[in-house]
Amino acid sequence: MKLAIFSDTHDNLATLKQALDWLAKEKIEEIIHCGDLANPDTLDFLIKNFSGPINLARGNADNPELASRGRVKLWEEYGEVVVEGKKLAFTHFPEKALELAKNSRSDFVFYGHTHKPWEEKIGSTRLVNPGNLAGIVYRATFATYDTASDKLELKILEKLNPTI
Repeated sequence: MKLAIFSDTHDNLATLKQALDWLAKEKIEEIIHCGDLANPDTLDFLIKNFSGPINLARGNADNPELASRGRVKLWEEYGEVVVEGKKLAFTHFPEKALELAKNSRSDFVFYGHTHKPWEEKIGSTRLVNPGNLAGIVYRATFATYDTASDKLELKILEKLNPTI
């Protein structure tokens, strides 16, 4: 299964749409969003333009009106899912991500907040920040993960869609 890992969209519908268009071409089946999607209208846009399951960790810039609905599961502090035998944890905050990586048996812990793409290994867990989809401070980025090949890749949006 192919997943996309987003963080820090901050209501940037233009970059979100470009990423979602690329996900459709690549047959990405599920999204994990590490918070700061921002407003319910952006969540509605995401739901309208992506047909698979969406797991969303609440971030500090997320509107309190964001809620689980339909294919969207909103996790408050952190979420954990198992996808094809891989245990994936996700949160918005780096401190919580580090705690999860040290204390869990997850294969991956994803997080956001800093907007900076990052990866490190904590024991046997890969701790990964996919960057930010809004393109604030750093380029607009996200990650993909293919459970079949166990391959994680950082995607720089402007290189996928040279029109931005």
